[in-house]
Amino acid sequence: MATAFSPTIPLHENRTSLPATRLVPPPPSSAFLGSTRSLPIRRLNHALAARRSPVVAVQEIVKEKKPTNSLLITKEEGLVLYEDMILGRSFEDMCAQMYYRGKMFGFVHLYNGQEAVSTGFIKLLTQSDSVVSTYRDHVHALSKGVSARAVMSELFGKVTGCCRGQGGSMHMFSKEHNVLGGFAFIGEGIPVATGAAFTSKYKREVLKQDCDDVTVAFFGDGTCNNGQFYECLNMAALYKLPIIFVVENNLWAIGMSHLRSTSDPEIWKKGPAFGMPGVHVDGMDVLKVREVAKEAVTRARRGEGPTLVECETYRFRGHSLADPDELRDAAEKAKYAARDPITALKKYLIENKLANEAELKSIEKKIDELVEEAVEFADASPQPGRSQLLENVFADPKGFGIGPDGRYRCEDPKFTEGTAQV
Repeated sequence: MATAFSPTIPLHENRTSLPATRLVPPPPSSAFLGSTRSLPIRRLNHALAARRSPVVAVQEIVKEKKPTNSLLITKEEGLVLYEDMILGRSFEDMCAQMYYRGKMFGFVHLYNGQEAVSTGFIKLLTQSDSVVSTYRDHVHALSKGVSARAVMSELFGKVTGCCRGQGGSMHMFSKEHNVLGGFAFIGEGIPVATGAAFTSKYKREVLKQDCDDVTVAFFGDGTCNNGQFYECLNMAALYKLPIIFVVENNLWAIGMSHLRSTSDPEIWKKGPAFGMPGVHVDGMDVLKVREVAKEAVTRARRGEGPTLVECETYRFRGHSLADPDELRDAAEKAKYAARDPITALKKYLIENKLANEAELKSIEKKIDELVEEAVEFADASPQPGRSQLLENVFADPKGFGIGPDGRYRCEDPKFTEGTAQV
């Protein structure tokens, strides 16, 4: 497929092609950044920064390479995408129920509405590829293959969770699936992802191992005003690291509108500033996300370096389950609810005869049963023992956490004597 990362890519909300136009900054009152307008991309050339060559939109590239009646996905691919998105939505809806029933504690941030981003990228990855997430990490872990049982148990704080109950909602981790963590502080995971990408390059170029693993770093629009973001863009471009920086721009950083907090709200343009491609895509359309993701992942595997992808999406719930969501305009929320990415994929599958209602209902029933079973498993699982409190804190077995006799010091009544007063 022709590259989607050469100089100019307009991405449109509709599948019909529109004439490419020059970028016009959005008015301050705009409630939607750009899926309905053409957005050009510039890829910097260190020898000749002004050099440009035109290229058409992702959907137009597909039309050029395939017959006009060709589909973007096969039936098997479509059903995988649908099942993964239904899993993410159903799981998060169940999390809301369990939170309000007092089964979960602390902050719980749900992913409803953003499923096209997680599914569009992660279902293209292999198990040895790495994913780094944010505090909104449940669905990223599920898409990467962590079981619903393990994620739900972690949310319940149980020993059967993927972090043995010590991570909770914001800190999903799985060594087996190369989910390198959710991170509570914004921007915190980007350096970890950059390090993972450096590891892949080091294995291939220095250790001469057969390694083409890539890393995908997910983060939100609010993170893009954070210094770690810029530092890591610079390092990734400098070393041509196999990483894709995925901005899930849901237009709100807690209660702060992206348009009010950023001098230039088009985040994708920061890519070319560091010498890497920058792409804007409709993050409510899993097929458009998937086409962009294919090219970005392929570039990274070929050793062509990083890509910055801005996925314009929307969360259907408040920032967290503790957020009454009173700051966003009702009309804005209704506008995006009408563009539900799961409904859009379902319509595409049925209209193109890739699936029928009965097949999709069967998937929905399967996922409902899976999520119900995950809740039952988590609820019946044991709480972590007191001796687990200081595990994974101290590396030295003779250090502060474990005494010379090999016993955990937190089990010694004398160790904690007097600390209640402190």
